Amino acid sequence: QVQLAESGGGLVQAGTSLRLSCGTSEPTFSTANMAWFRQAPGKQREMVAFIHNSRITIYADSVKGRSTISRDGAKKTMNLQMDSLKPEDTAVYYCAADTPPYSRLTYDRETAYDTWGRGTQVTVSS
Repeated sequence: QVQLAESGGGLVQAGTSLRLSCGTSEPTFSTANMAWFRQAPGKQREMVAFIHNSRITIYADSVKGRSTISRDGAKKTMNLQMDSLKPEDTAVYYCAADTPPYSRLTYDRETAYDTWGRGTQVTVSS
């Protein structure tokens, strides 16, 4: 299994930007399909952004146009750049990996991913 570790969370003001990173030391990182999920208090975990190992990307409507997911194979990192942050972006953000053999579930399902990080808290103040 790929081991994941998130970083970059914190307390920021609305309208500012934040860059989250997810790192791993696993050599199979380049084959994994990966995603960022988030979970706000009292709410279900939801997918924020997805990046296929071919680098195709998909975004949730709530962050589309103000977020960018990317991955660096050499550094074995996946990043989420979030701009124009809103108080409703406040949540714990998790990175997740779908490693071979790949799940047949859709990319926005938690159960499609076999490996998760521990999460990083993002708090956006108004």
